[in-house]
This record gives sequence, C-alpha cells and structure tokens, in this order.
Amino acid sequence: MRTLTRRCVCPGSFDPVTHGHLDVVERAATLFDEVVVAVLHNPAKNGTFEVPRRIELIHASLPEELRDRVRVEAFAGRLLVDVCRDVGATAIVKGLRGGTDFAYEMPMARMNKHLTGVETVFLPGDPTLEHVSSSLVKEVHRYGGDITGMVPDVVLAALEELEPRGSAAG
Repeated sequence: MRTLTRRCVCPGSFDPVTHGHLDVVERAATLFDEVVVAVLHNPAKNGTFEVPRRIELIHASLPEELRDRVRVEAFAGRLLVDVCRDVGATAIVKGLRGGTDFAYEMPMARMNKHLTGVETVFLPGDPTLEHVSSSLVKEVHRYGGDITGMVPDVVLAALEELEPRGSAAG
C-alpha cells in the first residue's frame, strides 16, 4: 500500500527570514510530512538579499532535525496555487500575527480555494514575535537598533555584512 505524503507550502519573500517565519515552518512540520518553503519574489524588484542568499539563510536557520522534511525553493511570476499544484501540496500554511494579517490573508485564502480547491491553514504566531516582520527588522537594524532574538544569528551576521548596524543613521 502506497502512503501519500502530506505536503504544504509556506510562502513568503523571506527577505530576511525571521524567527517568526521559522516558528511557522517548524509548527507546519508537525502537521505535514513535508514543508515546501516557497521563496516568492518579483524579478523586477531588488530585495535586500538576492534570492539564492535568502535560500541559503533559510537552510542555515532550520533546526537540524527538520532539514530532511523542509524543502526551500524559489518561485517567481506565478500564482501561489500553481506552485502548490507543481509541488503536490494540498495546503498553504500562513502565520498570523494579529487581526490585520487575518484581514489581509483571508481574501487570498478564499481566492486560492476558489481557483483550485487548495486550503489555507492559519497558524497564530508566537505572541512574543508578533511585532517582528522582515521590513521592520531591516529598518531597526539600519538605524542602529538591536534585532537580537528576532532573526537567527546567521541572518544578523548577513545583515551586518551588507550594512553595519546604524550606518544609515549618520
């Protein structure tokens, strides 16, 4: 008898990956056999980190025990439901920090269900990380604030390489 793999997609730009992202991925791995971290990007936009570097940082940030069950891939210029179909995912997993995230995500979840039947699973974010977003982390770092505990150490080091903390404040 063949066993089906329960696979989900955790989408995002992950520019950079935060502890909030990793919390969602780790929790998704308890619900699904395989998690595909889909690094979605717009080739016309320049991010803080190039897509291959984002993938490296995600891999380096994953707990060792999850590395064989979490796949990280880049996707551009396509609908998330098409990504799900191509990787064989039955669900999209999204973390929610609060009501604003829910209001933003719900119409997309309904559209994805309408288009292909793929379900969206919402996981409430860790309350200690609800203020953490990639854009805020980058801004706080740029102006000299301490983002320790918001991103993995490898991400903090990568941000320091690009722009030493506080270099924009001068």
